[in-house]
Amino acid sequence: MADATLWSVFTAGIISFVTPCVLPLVVPYLCFLAGVTLDDLGESTNAEIRRRVLANSAAFVLGFSAVFIALGATASAIGQSLRRLDMTVNLFGTQVGLFSVVAGVIIIAMGLHFLGVYRIAFLDREARFQVRQKPTGLLGSFVVGLAFGFGWTPCIGPILGTVLSVAGTEETVGRGAVLLAFYSLGIGVPFLIAAFFAGPFMRLMRRFRRYMGTVEKVMGGLLVATGILFIFGQMTAFSFWLLETFPALGTIG
Repeated sequence: MADATLWSVFTAGIISFVTPCVLPLVVPYLCFLAGVTLDDLGESTNAEIRRRVLANSAAFVLGFSAVFIALGATASAIGQSLRRLDMTVNLFGTQVGLFSVVAGVIIIAMGLHFLGVYRIAFLDREARFQVRQKPTGLLGSFVVGLAFGFGWTPCIGPILGTVLSVAGTEETVGRGAVLLAFYSLGIGVPFLIAAFFAGPFMRLMRRFRRYMGTVEKVMGGLLVATGILFIFGQMTAFSFWLLETFPALGTIG
């Protein structure tokens, strides 16, 4: 597995974190997980509150990471089975797998949705588990993380689906799991940073809201570009291009 692929999916996780239906929920989640008010959360100098927020946030991140990693392993296992049934098609003189073409078309369709070319109704709905009671300690926060992982919002769904498509092309279950571990890190690291610097993060959020529409458009453009790479079977070539262009990626991971 190329290091460039790992850091591409890590970046995909960061993009998932800043999507319009995830980023605005970070502060409410932090309050909910630690059982504190917005005023308490803003008291970033309070060591006890910071410790509680950070510890419960870490348990939450572990929860959704466990789900995503399991999905990555499953996608790789399914991908191995499908490759035995896959057939190649000639596309503009290039032999590519039929399943890659289908995946690329679906990814492009979702990207066009976020670009505003048209709207897909189910992608405009949130699909989160509703937790009616506050979690009890770290275990409760871990369970909420599991629920988030199983009921991710549609804004995460297209990006996660793309990453799972990449995981489906991996040769072993372990590699698919590692791929989704890096995706989880991409979401989890910013979440933990937000928990540690809760006060400054709340102030940043108030200024960042105006850019949410731009973020959605950028995400749509990236999905369309990724779909095109899938259709023409160029995902592997793109990874090698990243390694050649940014040699430092080859020394990480």
